[in-house]
Amino acid sequence: MRAFRHFDTIMALFVTVLLISNVASTKIADFGFFTFDGGTLLFPLSYIFGDILTEVYGYARARKVIWTGFMAALLMAVTFMAVGALPAAADWPHQAAYDTILGLTPRIVFASLIAYFAGEFSNSFILAKLKVLTQGRRLWLRTISSTLVGQVLDTAIFILVAFWGLFPAGLIVTLVVSNYIFKCGVEILFTPITYWVTGWLKQQEHEDYYDTDTNFNPFHLSSRTAG
Repeated sequence: MRAFRHFDTIMALFVTVLLISNVASTKIADFGFFTFDGGTLLFPLSYIFGDILTEVYGYARARKVIWTGFMAALLMAVTFMAVGALPAAADWPHQAAYDTILGLTPRIVFASLIAYFAGEFSNSFILAKLKVLTQGRRLWLRTISSTLVGQVLDTAIFILVAFWGLFPAGLIVTLVVSNYIFKCGVEILFTPITYWVTGWLKQQEHEDYYDTDTNFNPFHLSSRTAG
């Protein structure tokens, strides 16, 4: 597989955004007209990174990054659960606080993994297919269209799995609508930056991949782009 100058950096940023978002999601915030979990402030960036990865490097390489994030989030959840289950030191009085905040994190990460799998892969698939259909034109149409589909899956699955039974049904609906509007709004707002970053990366990497012969099976873990 060909080496790239910036691929590893983008993958690291993608995984960092995912992990921070999962922990921040334990707080429900009120921001004017929006009510959302705290991770929503940062999580839309993962879709922007996903768009950039697919647009420049292709679906198969984006698939590798998506699975890397999946495994990192799973490791984080298992670690938090294991640490929470350990007996607290006699002079450490914060076990209840740990359980209140990070004790919810494994459920949130489980919800995030399911939602993330559905949302990120559908986002990457749609963007890759549209790139071929549009012959690389109208990047704004491809990024926004793929986000509208990916985020509705991600948001609905995440909120329902993470918070059902914990919050009233009315708040659940509010969270889904607020999260979806906010996330899609961030994607649209950041479209000029997405244009600039993808253009810069294509020049730096000498790559502008078209997924004409790609195996789109998300479980096909080969780093090769085809077959």
